[in-house]
Amino acid sequence: MAGELFTVLPEGTVTTPKGFITGGLHCGLKKNGRHDLGAIVCEVPAAAAGVYTLNAFQAAPLKVTQESVASSSGMLQALLVNSGNANACTGEQGEADARQMRAGFAAALGVDATLVGVASTGVIGELLPMDKVNAGVVDLPAKLTADGGEDFCQAILTTDLVQKMTCVRVSVGGNVVHIAGAAKGSGMIHPNMATMLGFMTTDAKIAPEHLQGLLGEMTDSTFNMITVDGDTSTNDMVVVLASGLADHSEPLSPAHPDWDAFAAGFRYVSEYLAKAIARDGEGATKLIEVNVSGAVTMNAARAIAKTVVGSSLVKSACFGADANWGRIIAAIGRAGQPVDVNTVDINVGDYTVLTQSRPVSFDDAAATEYLKGDLVQIYVQLNNGEGNATAWGCDLTYDYVRINAAYRT
Repeated sequence: MAGELFTVLPEGTVTTPKGFITGGLHCGLKKNGRHDLGAIVCEVPAAAAGVYTLNAFQAAPLKVTQESVASSSGMLQALLVNSGNANACTGEQGEADARQMRAGFAAALGVDATLVGVASTGVIGELLPMDKVNAGVVDLPAKLTADGGEDFCQAILTTDLVQKMTCVRVSVGGNVVHIAGAAKGSGMIHPNMATMLGFMTTDAKIAPEHLQGLLGEMTDSTFNMITVDGDTSTNDMVVVLASGLADHSEPLSPAHPDWDAFAAGFRYVSEYLAKAIARDGEGATKLIEVNVSGAVTMNAARAIAKTVVGSSLVKSACFGADANWGRIIAAIGRAGQPVDVNTVDINVGDYTVLTQSRPVSFDDAAATEYLKGDLVQIYVQLNNGEGNATAWGCDLTYDYVRINAAYRT
């Protein structure tokens, strides 16, 4: 995908697009002393787009961020994020605290509160210690720099083992445009909009409605196609900010001649972050990719791919390096989508294990060695239509139970 349409910048961060600074600090929410409060700030009001969890118990920060975007006609200038406390299921006090975070950071920056969004991640059901948060909010602006990308990434982590960040460069009207992203997520991942917390920046000139349309489209094929444990969080959100400070003159829209290049770069960033979250699943040792083709519709393919990659039995088989195709076909059959039970082909990596729904001989020892690697690719051909989709997940290990059995401690 890279090459002609866009270029990946290995050293890029969310501040590579023009106009952005970021950073983080420790305000006392995490017991380990790591950063737990961070922000992305734009030097001008930026076009904004967001997708949010469909969990009925939507956390207070998401409601406040959506209020800001609606009140400012699709513009934001800053995003304030804390980790260590989700501020979810905290009632009216939680919403008041989220608004206090917004107002305090707006005052510290000297901008209108409706230009500030907030996000939180961590333990559900506990009120924020606002004395610590308020002190951090006052100190945070001094920590924001053009080199603060890694500090910001640390500030948004919970059980994550690695930071997740990427950046690409595209050409729009002969001028350089950047698209970057950072995300956190490791457990409680089965998005129905986006995933945990994701933040993207770009310096493209683009109207909020076109940015929202692109984010929605890309979310369906990237963030919404990952799963770690089948749980959709109360706090999932992805927000994109576009500063408009790139040098191209004509704003981007689907009619723009360089729209396809911009969309390809946007998709790369979204998919990179989604796969990084799946790969970093709690206790995971490998990334699992399920490719489904030949479904009756694209939506059917998506449902089947996500059912297979989310199956505890498939995940366990991958952890144990067991080429047990029965786990895969059983997941296909319970996905609730139309399939012809006589025409399914399955490959595990390069090894064909099922043809026309009948087992075939394969080198079991070689397949086992393949499954011991850190990437497992499963290919399902239904021979039933033109729909295709890819989903990503991870194996299910002993450590997943250990981590979540003691999450609060």
